[in-house]
Amino acid sequence: MDIMFKSTRGDKDLVSASQAIVKGIADDGGLYVPETMPEIDFPLEKITHWSYRELAYEVLKSVLTDYTEEELKHCIDSAYDDKFDTELIAPLATPGENNFLELFHGKTIAFKDMALSILPYLLKTAAVKNGVKEEIVILTATSGDTGKAALEGFADVEGTQIIVFFPEDGVSAVQKAQMVTQQGGNTCVAGIRGNFDDAQAAVKKTFTDNALKAELKKKGYVFSSANSINIGRLAPQIVYYFYAYAQMVKAGKLNMGEKINFTVPTGNFGNILAGYYAMKMGLPVNKLICASNDNKVLYDFFRTGVYDINRDFIVTVSPSMDILISSNLERLLYHLSGSEKTKTVMSQLSKGGKYEFNIDNEFIGEFATIPETFKAIRSLFEETGYVMDTHTAVAKAAYDKYLAETGDKTPNVIISTASPYKFAKDVLKAIDGKYDDIDPFKALEALSEISKTPIPAPIKGIDKREIIHKSVIDRDAIEEFVKNKLK
Repeated sequence: MDIMFKSTRGDKDLVSASQAIVKGIADDGGLYVPETMPEIDFPLEKITHWSYRELAYEVLKSVLTDYTEEELKHCIDSAYDDKFDTELIAPLATPGENNFLELFHGKTIAFKDMALSILPYLLKTAAVKNGVKEEIVILTATSGDTGKAALEGFADVEGTQIIVFFPEDGVSAVQKAQMVTQQGGNTCVAGIRGNFDDAQAAVKKTFTDNALKAELKKKGYVFSSANSINIGRLAPQIVYYFYAYAQMVKAGKLNMGEKINFTVPTGNFGNILAGYYAMKMGLPVNKLICASNDNKVLYDFFRTGVYDINRDFIVTVSPSMDILISSNLERLLYHLSGSEKTKTVMSQLSKGGKYEFNIDNEFIGEFATIPETFKAIRSLFEETGYVMDTHTAVAKAAYDKYLAETGDKTPNVIISTASPYKFAKDVLKAIDGKYDDIDPFKALEALSEISKTPIPAPIKGIDKREIIHKSVIDRDAIEEFVKNKLK
């Protein structure tokens, strides 16, 4: 069955998967969602026999239905190759009684590689399928990891330009170094004086500025996105939930057909929403535990039914989760209530920063403070020698709270979103206070020494690389910056 896509905010136009991927965001400012929820067309038992690439094809063909088998397999094979440092692509680690799905084995050592390795191929294919002649401009806001993964994926891709905005003082030293040293004639990076929400709001506003879009179209440009607002970013993330399930079965930690829990460190809500889509497509999921840091707007929402961004923005040790406006939550609201209600609450959020929407389903909110995050890192390292990054540790601490509160015996997988080396200074600080003042780049060597693991090749010697992108702009200057860049 062909799956068509529509806007969360009620625009009546239906578009194909490839059209949705090219556009990135709907004309009315809504996000594209499948008109009917896809379902897997294979027996679940088969997933234990497939490689990651084989599983990706079987899952994605049910979502991206206007891609031919040849097109989709080309995109998958091009994405999940030796860019990853393990043939498994996303291995399951099992220190102690824990299960971590490691999504950081790609070129930027963060989970965004799982989708952003394939998105350039999906987008190029989509452009050809839809006769797009203009140069595609990828406009992206990042809280730290999306930016580098998108830059890596689109660097020197013919027919594209990519412009990335990140909060100048809201990412780790390694994250920043990864972005500002990015090579590629079609890449552009700018720090903004503000936080991720500021960057995301400005990018969304630019996307929906029809006058600007018309002006740039005349110059031969069209916008698209590498953020998870783009369904082409979200769909590939569904795959690794099925893959995690298969590995749990093969490890003897789960019986085929038995339900599973996933605990997901969450900021923009895309990663955990992919788990929800996997469940709706046929994966036996019991609970999706939404783990927040001190910016616990999602925790409060799932506990009280009130989404309220009128609060202090807190800069934490898990910067990729320092977000108050979780864009992908809009998709969940649509699936639960339809476009009219979604449009209403999004308007309330825009005008007053608050709305009410009671959810009683598979989601549950938990959160972890910075001290709790550090304790989780230290305790697991002391018990097993396994080192988590600060975002994965939020999920681990949150899951431990959930377990203490509920006693739930359902097998659980924690989605591990980044290598500890991306946040080495804070990881070391958690393990031993003597590292409090260590230089962020010397921390890489120290972490390698105590963890007995090599510094990942993508960031080895990163502090010695030439800084190419030096722009820092005010948050209100993003649209003007884009216009000047595309003169």
